[in-house]
Amino acid sequence: MEISYQRVGDYLLPDIRLSDPPAAPPLGKYGMMHKSYLRTEKPALYAALLLTERLYPLCREIDEAAAHRLATISDRETAHEIILSELVYC
Repeated sequence: MEISYQRVGDYLLPDIRLSDPPAAPPLGKYGMMHKSYLRTEKPALYAALLLTERLYPLCREIDEAAAHRLATISDRETAHEIILSELVYC
């Protein structure tokens, strides 16, 4: 693998290009929150994940896990409300 460089003023900078972004839907609330957390609190990890193109899949996975957890919590609350309403009417 050969690395090409670009001259910028007196410096030679490597030409680093990321592949095209995935054709997946945009990240949801929790994926964006995790991305923001990594960018502000863990900049080295954020840069490493970004350069290895693992940032988006990680944030997508976290977003899907959060959505699943919220659905589970919502289902439990609904079942709990049904049980309570049946007890009240007895």
